Amino acid sequence: MDNQLLFLILPFTVGIIGTLFLFRKPAGHRVWKVADLLWIVLGGFGAFGAILAGVYTDDSSRIERQIDIAYATTTAFDRDAARFRLHYCQSDINQYVSILCDKVDYLSASTAGNAELPLFIEVTNQVSPLQGLRFVLGRPGSENTDMETMVEAADNFDPDQFLAFAAFDEHTLMAMGALRGIQPGVAGDFQILAQSYEKLISQVRTLKTEWEFLQENAFLLLLQIISLSLVSFAAPFRLGKSLVELRAAR
Repeated sequence: MDNQLLFLILPFTVGIIGTLFLFRKPAGHRVWKVADLLWIVLGGFGAFGAILAGVYTDDSSRIERQIDIAYATTTAFDRDAARFRLHYCQSDINQYVSILCDKVDYLSASTAGNAELPLFIEVTNQVSPLQGLRFVLGRPGSENTDMETMVEAADNFDPDQFLAFAAFDEHTLMAMGALRGIQPGVAGDFQILAQSYEKLISQVRTLKTEWEFLQENAFLLLLQIISLSLVSFAAPFRLGKSLVELRAAR
C-alpha cells in the first residue's frame, strides 16, 4: 500500500505546486486552457491504462479460482487414495489387488509435490499494483528477496515433474480386467481414483498456463501505476482552473 500511495502523492504534490504558480494568471488565460488540455489527455491515458490493467486483474482472479479447484482436487484425491489403501491394501490381497495398491502408492507419491500449490496463492496475492513496483524499483530488503524467490519457484513449477505417472498402464488394465470378475468393487474404486488423478493433471497444467499468462502481462501493473500517477499529476491543474473560473464569475 505504501508504494502506491507514494507514487500517487508525489505527482499530486508536484501538480499542486505547479498549479500554485498558475494562480497568478487570470481566468481564460492560455495557461489554464493548456492545463485543461493536460487533464483531458492524461485523464484519457489513465482510463486507457485502467482498462488494460483490467486484463491482469481478471487473470489474477481466474488463477485464484484455478488454484482453489486444483488444491481441492488434490486434497480429495489424497483422501480417496488413503481410503483405498485402508480398505483394500492392508492384508490378504491377491496379486491383482497388489498391482492396484502399488499403483495408488505411485500416484499418491507423485501428487505429494502439489504441496507447492499454495505458493501460487501467496505469489498472486502479493504481485499486485500495490506491491509489484518492488520488482521495477529493485528496492533491496528481505521482503523483496523473499518475493523474488517465490516468483522464481512458481516459474520453475513443472506439473509433469510431480504428476509423472500414467494412471492406466498395461499391468494396471490387466489387473482391473481380472478383478472385475472376482472383486468388481476394487476395480471400480480404482477406476474412479485414477480418473480423479487424470483430472488433477489437467487442472494443474491449466494452472501453470494461467500463471505463465499472468507473468507475461505483468507489465500492465507498471502501466496502471504510470496512468494513475499521471492522473494524479494533472488533477490539481483541472481543480485550479475550476477555482479560478468560479472566482472570476463572482
